[in-house]
Amino acid sequence: MAPRRDAALLLLFLALSPASAGLSGYFGTKSRYEEVNPHLVRDPLSLGPGAGGSLPASCAPLQLRAVPGTAPATPRPAGPPLGELPPAAPRPAGTAACPAPPRWPPGPCVRESLDGRLAPGGAWSSWPAHGRPLPALFAARRRLALASSSKHRCLQSGAAFRRGLGPTLDFGGDEVEVEVNDSLMRFFDHCAKFVALVEENDAAMCQVNAFKEGPEMKKVLEKVASALCMPVEELNADLVQVAFLTCSYELAIKNVTSPWCSLFSEEDAKVLEYLNDLKQYWKRGYGYDINSRSSCILFQDIFQHLDKAVEESKSSKPISSPLIVQVGHAETLQPLLALMGYFKDDEPLLANNYARHAQRKFRSGRIVPYAANLVFVLYHCDHVNASQEEYQVQLMLNEKLLAFHHSNETISTYADFKDYYRDLLENCHFKEECELPKVNITAVDEL
Repeated sequence: MAPRRDAALLLLFLALSPASAGLSGYFGTKSRYEEVNPHLVRDPLSLGPGAGGSLPASCAPLQLRAVPGTAPATPRPAGPPLGELPPAAPRPAGTAACPAPPRWPPGPCVRESLDGRLAPGGAWSSWPAHGRPLPALFAARRRLALASSSKHRCLQSGAAFRRGLGPTLDFGGDEVEVEVNDSLMRFFDHCAKFVALVEENDAAMCQVNAFKEGPEMKKVLEKVASALCMPVEELNADLVQVAFLTCSYELAIKNVTSPWCSLFSEEDAKVLEYLNDLKQYWKRGYGYDINSRSSCILFQDIFQHLDKAVEESKSSKPISSPLIVQVGHAETLQPLLALMGYFKDDEPLLANNYARHAQRKFRSGRIVPYAANLVFVLYHCDHVNASQEEYQVQLMLNEKLLAFHHSNETISTYADFKDYYRDLLENCHFKEECELPKVNITAVDEL
């Protein structure tokens, strides 16, 4: 179908009934940060239940390394550009089954110059509570190293992060410059093997495409077509997904319930969430090894700074980088978490096992919603029983402690943490991992 007709059909999706309750938990990577931390709805400054965990009183933070994603950006969903939607097209003549709707304004118009930039009102949520549990690290005169990807929304998020620390803090200068570092924060763009065999390879998304044609999506399409009194052949999964994502943008950006939301039930939302999770799984998660292996350049950089802080502490030197904040994307965090082995299901996500994954671990909206953040905190502890206990570490994802794989505890000695990932730290080499195969081999065989 022509883009203009696609857009007109999408506008037919506007309905009169109130939006279905409970959709907001199924928007995948377009989910609000409040969905994973609902206490922030009541109190934006709340630490939430169990924040910080239990540490010996003799432990003091040495270094915090945060990898936050960005807050909501102006929408760029697949399909017809939202900024080009015309006024609502006429529907079939009004009947009891198909009442003619009123004309409705176009979808959320976005000026081309703002496409993909941080949305108005979104900057505040770029500052989750990275620093609130660790006031010692955010004391005056502590050095802040602030880096970002080159994308405008990330640079804006970095600036919002700095402002969120408050005007009373002095980091040794009037302004903290945001360093652009795409080699770390957009490593996927610099990995030729990933780009060629996954990013630009239609065959790599075969499970996603198969699910679009599968029974679950067909049921959603039939329901939508029936509600709109139009042939199901006029719809496809991409059009329905655009309508669903528009519902999510309205909620995340404007905090309003869009009339587009009324098209979907919670069961529909679960199907569309799985479609989004399939894409994340095969493009950024466990679907192909290169997805996560390409992130080892960032993973190794994190440990290099942790190592340096330990060495400086042992030498009684000031910690040169007590605060390191590097703003990236959901596409930065998801591969890194997969590299570390988090949120991996026993069975891969496939087009034909939707029902078996109802309780899956890999739910992108719970892992990398808007403003997601992964934080590494290194501590120095006095009065310990053994020398290896002197340096300890915690991980927080979206302000919630992550249990370590090697112990199932939420605090670990730094030595044990590093030893668990020793093979990745020593044998994952970005250049070699990302080289395209030199032999004549198909993309599918290589993956």
